[in-house]
Amino acid sequence: MEHITLLLAIVVVTALVFDFTNGFHDTANAMATTISTGALKPKTAVAMSAVLNLVGAFLSVEVANTISKGLVNEEGIQPEVILAALVGAILWNLVTWLVGLPSSSSHALMGGLIGATVASIGISGVNGESVVTKVLIPAVAAPIVAGLASMLATRLTYRLDRKTDAKATEKGYRAGQIASAGLVSLAHGTNDAQKTMGIITLALVAGGVLAPGSNPPVWVIVSAGLAIALGTYLGGWRIIRTMGKGLTDLQPQQGFAAQTSAATTILASSHLGFSLSTTHVVSGGVMGAGLGRKGGVVRWSTATRMFVAWGLTLPAAGLVGAGAEFVARQGQWGVYLVAAFLVASCLGIWLVSRRQVVDHTNVNDVETGADAAAEPAGVVTTAIAAVTPPPAGSVAAVADADLKTTIPSPNPADPAAPPAPAAAV
Repeated sequence: MEHITLLLAIVVVTALVFDFTNGFHDTANAMATTISTGALKPKTAVAMSAVLNLVGAFLSVEVANTISKGLVNEEGIQPEVILAALVGAILWNLVTWLVGLPSSSSHALMGGLIGATVASIGISGVNGESVVTKVLIPAVAAPIVAGLASMLATRLTYRLDRKTDAKATEKGYRAGQIASAGLVSLAHGTNDAQKTMGIITLALVAGGVLAPGSNPPVWVIVSAGLAIALGTYLGGWRIIRTMGKGLTDLQPQQGFAAQTSAATTILASSHLGFSLSTTHVVSGGVMGAGLGRKGGVVRWSTATRMFVAWGLTLPAAGLVGAGAEFVARQGQWGVYLVAAFLVASCLGIWLVSRRQVVDHTNVNDVETGADAAAEPAGVVTTAIAAVTPPPAGSVAAVADADLKTTIPSPNPADPAAPPAPAAAV
């Protein structure tokens, strides 16, 4: 019993570490566009997001129940399996953070859990129907839905603002961005904080502390909410830079449309108990907003790297989780070895990150080098931009209006009238 108690303590602490990495890994989902457009200062943005993440953690337990009751079979799951799953999820979070790629903490956790479960008791321990209906289908559908909604909302906002003052409009949309960013943060708390609640609850059930089918205890809800809020406050500045500047250049109207569409999608999924990736949703919303404005360019090279990371998340975390489970099941020394490996890996990744520091002071700086070079518009961007009217106050719209007012139409009846300009060949 003493061994089980010690093991459970290690699992709970590791789960809270994952929750912490989830917080700073996903800060960009709520605040990247708000920071990139200047609606909020970086430190103010992450502080607001942290508070709302904490509040959101107390609003629902539906997603926590999906993780603890529906994804894998509780019977036969040992605490070592949970520890191994968390190791896979944490390491994937840190590696993708190091390279600045927005990937799904949710899918990293699920991949680690599935891999460790299969290594422990076989494929029969995984609820395939739940994985498909509540994980894989939402993973594909959610960014598409959020992207289309964001693109349409962006077009609508620019169409409605054609005759309004550009400066006043931007000021109003910056205020709207703050509100929508708060809504995304609240939605993130209702969805992502609960994943850690679910994994801790599953570990407590596996260790015999809770009965199968139990809801998360209050202390689990509080500790998970505090851990994700602390991680959010520290800010994942590398991913914030990619999301805010690397995918597309956003104006306040686009930021408002992207965040509002994403928040609506996330809140709806939390209500239905779908363990949705907020990263997928917000990334889809940002790309949709980029496609919705004429002249907006989505940087498909960055988007492609991001898509590859999304596809690798489940299998990569699953393989690490399976390997860690194999070592941890060897006995107490195996558990200690896995824990030591995790600590050493985290320290190594942090030391590598110190070579090029990204924080609140330089998060909006434009990167230099080949990857930061201006990327030409792709086929999709060009096709959509061709049928989208220029926004009011844009350079193209103003230049076109000035051209019409400064070049008078020639009057054939007036001999002194200047000749019509030659048509461009």
